[in-house]
Amino acid sequence: MGGVSAVPVPQPRTETAEAAATAVGGRRSLAAALFLGAVGAAVVLLASGQTWAEGAAAVGAGSVPLEADGRDVTGLPAALAVVGLAALVAVFAVRRTGRVLVSALLALSGAGAAASAFLGASDSAALDEQARQTTSGTVTSVDALTHTAWPYVTAAAGLLILLAGLLALRYGSAWPAMSGRYEREGAGGGARKARPAADPDRPEELWKALDRGEDPTGDR
Repeated sequence: MGGVSAVPVPQPRTETAEAAATAVGGRRSLAAALFLGAVGAAVVLLASGQTWAEGAAAVGAGSVPLEADGRDVTGLPAALAVVGLAALVAVFAVRRTGRVLVSALLALSGAGAAASAFLGASDSAALDEQARQTTSGTVTSVDALTHTAWPYVTAAAGLLILLAGLLALRYGSAWPAMSGRYEREGAGGGARKARPAADPDRPEELWKALDRGEDPTGDR
């Protein structure tokens, strides 16, 4: 009875499947982080310029209406939104540890913007200061104080920036880096950008080569 050779059973390409799944997850997380970060920062900047609190200061027999926007109440959300936008762009310019640090900065910017907006939702100090300035110090607080929904809109937008930072922390290692693309272009485009050798039959090219510091008499 002849020997029977064992035929290896082909195994599923688990590594290839895992790599493909990682790439797909990286693209989706990248798109989500860009969308959440950009929209969140834009809404924070927009909502910070809206009216957050309204009231009136009694002056004589009448009253003076007062209102304060988000930047009067607290400038932190708008400032942190700008920081978050810068961090979102910087994520693609750094790698490894630098990317982790920038992603953490992005997340902290969103958390700080959300927290400061939430704390400012019931603040009356900005209107009280306006009342003092309007009445030359005779009125130190406002009447009929009301707050709008814009602080909560700002806080929700800050949470979007926070989510973008968390996505960058979780999936950022699989995202492309801006510097890597430029390095590849520089390595691959060196031969294409090399200057042609000067033609000895054309004196003007010889002079240009000498001006560039090249040796026009070298081997062609």
